[in-house]
Amino acid sequence: MKKEISKSVREALKSIPSIDEIINQFPAPIPQDFYKFHLNHLISNIRNKILLGEEVHNVKEFILSESCSLSKTLINNSLQPVINGTGIILHTGLGRAPISKDILIDGVLKNYPYSNLEIDIKTGKRGDRNDHIVTLFRSLCNCDDAIMVNNNASAVMLMLNSICEDREVIVSRGQLVEIGGSFRIPDVIKKSQCKMVEVGTTNKTHLLDYEKAINKNTAAILYVHTSNYKVIGFTNEIDITELSILSKKYNIPLLIDLGSGSLADFNFFGLPMEKMIKKYIKTGADLITFSGDKLLGGPQAGIILGSKKNLEIIRYNPIYRAVRCDKIRISIMETILRTYYSSKNIESSNLSIKLFKRTKSDLLLISKMILDKMSKSNKNKYDISAIDSFVEAGSGSLPTEKIDSIALTFTNNKISANYLYNKFLNSSIPTIGYIKNNIYHIDLKAIPEDQVEHLIISINKTL
Repeated sequence: MKKEISKSVREALKSIPSIDEIINQFPAPIPQDFYKFHLNHLISNIRNKILLGEEVHNVKEFILSESCSLSKTLINNSLQPVINGTGIILHTGLGRAPISKDILIDGVLKNYPYSNLEIDIKTGKRGDRNDHIVTLFRSLCNCDDAIMVNNNASAVMLMLNSICEDREVIVSRGQLVEIGGSFRIPDVIKKSQCKMVEVGTTNKTHLLDYEKAINKNTAAILYVHTSNYKVIGFTNEIDITELSILSKKYNIPLLIDLGSGSLADFNFFGLPMEKMIKKYIKTGADLITFSGDKLLGGPQAGIILGSKKNLEIIRYNPIYRAVRCDKIRISIMETILRTYYSSKNIESSNLSIKLFKRTKSDLLLISKMILDKMSKSNKNKYDISAIDSFVEAGSGSLPTEKIDSIALTFTNNKISANYLYNKFLNSSIPTIGYIKNNIYHIDLKAIPEDQVEHLIISINKTL
């Protein structure tokens, strides 16, 4: 039996203003269908509350007040700049590798209103969009050929489908990893229309395990760099040089999913070392894939490099067109690659590398400047101080390594760390810190110099 609606509920429902009335009262430069969508959602929620018996005082005034706040929110784009106080330079949730403002703007301007994306200016004939970056990759990585696609996941799938479709690919059980977002190597191999042949065990795989698995239907050996974890203790993993010798003995390609490849000599900068891409090429890999927006410091991209013969097969795969990169990212990547004068001399406009290279002494100077510019009352109220900290590179890069840093800590016995976290999150330029031992931290490692003043303003306004 239908429940009878009380008189007070009917009156409350009648007082709900129309969408047009709200828009007329709070006009805003927002796409109208988008505006109406959110207003309908707001009114629907309030209507349901009333029908459930929840008391909403002054329904019309309440809805108008909420609509006013909503319109102010909707005027701004959802995607906006933030201050990364986590200390993680390659933070997946914050867009991975930070790119300098100059390079981002230059990447757009080089394409306005048109660009020679697929036109050879010398001949006027049709070109290939990869021509803008292929020679740079070839020279920097000592490889025969290269292409750039949407991300490393698509690079791996494209490589496997092109080289191993309807055939077997051998991989160690210790390398059947899951990366963020449920990106699992076994699933990728299956979706690439290949048959996975597992060898060895989780902790130990021997060269003989690979050799025993090779047969007439074997298309390739796949080596997956376990970039987001390490197995330690009673372990054994085959050296890539040995795998290369084995693959050449049986005339099958060695494919490497590197995940996070580096062009920089991190060891030279006193940082944890990640083997450089050119060294994997030197050991005899036929094809290598890695991300463009990790240790390279570029835009989201997946890079495939290696032998010209195999890259030609990949280029003619119809999937390649579905996962290729757009003009903006190709432009940005070309400029990023040009920052690598050498593996030990990288231009400061490569923001990711610049942030990695900053020392604890550099960060101490920044922390002192911030503390000097903060109000005395805030410093006392929240016992703000600079402490030594350790951060991760992020995005599965250098997974077991800790990097020295400096963090600001905020403590107040009457105000919870969670409250401070949310307060900074909702500041004019959202600041994303972290909570450790019930203390709110803002780490300085991943904050570029031109954001420091914004951070000072944010701290003084937020507290």
